[in-house]
Amino acid sequence: MKTLGLLGGMSWESTLPYYRHINTTVQQRLGGLHSARIVLYSMDFHDIEQLQRANQWDQAGVVLADAARRLEAGGADGLVLCTNTMHKVAGQIAQSVSIPLLHIADPTADAIKAAGHATVGLLGTRFTMEQDFYRARLETQHGLRVLIPDDTDRATVHRIIYEELCRGCIRDASRTAYLSVIQRLMDRGAQAIILGCTEISLLLEPKDVDAPLFDTTYLHAVHAAEWALHP
Repeated sequence: MKTLGLLGGMSWESTLPYYRHINTTVQQRLGGLHSARIVLYSMDFHDIEQLQRANQWDQAGVVLADAARRLEAGGADGLVLCTNTMHKVAGQIAQSVSIPLLHIADPTADAIKAAGHATVGLLGTRFTMEQDFYRARLETQHGLRVLIPDDTDRATVHRIIYEELCRGCIRDASRTAYLSVIQRLMDRGAQAIILGCTEISLLLEPKDVDAPLFDTTYLHAVHAAEWALHP
């Protein structure tokens, strides 16, 4: 079994399910008392959020690249960046190490296509929804059509992530707000919804929504576990 290097803490609320999903997958595949081989570097998200807010993405990439090198030095065979938004600097991180970075968008797109969907709605931070680093990979490399909420809905989705979900605050009113955003995406033609922020699955479950949900946290974690188990 290969060792996974988790670059987490962004936020720590969503790093917890990564650890659980990876270990659950390994235990299911190998049985007995097996668990995953993991090295975790957990960031202080305050520092990263400040760089996001200041639009200092290059500096954020420098910080995460340093953490990635520490994971490699600690014995990691592959990197798992436990956040959607910071995949904006995935290239900078990948170039800093000699081990592969397992990109979160790829297993997500594979699952969507396997389910027969071509048009999806994307929820996430405003960076993920508005910028090309994530949507373009889904569209160009995987051939999906990606819809995002309108300006007002994007502001709502983003605010709830940072002010509530990253702080472990789960509110029924926010769930209702997200369901309204999802319905408007479905009205525009979305066949499925990507939970494109690793915290959103803390708020929404498949039973809450009429449309198929694709939880990037779960899909990324299971993909990483399967990669680690593959010879």
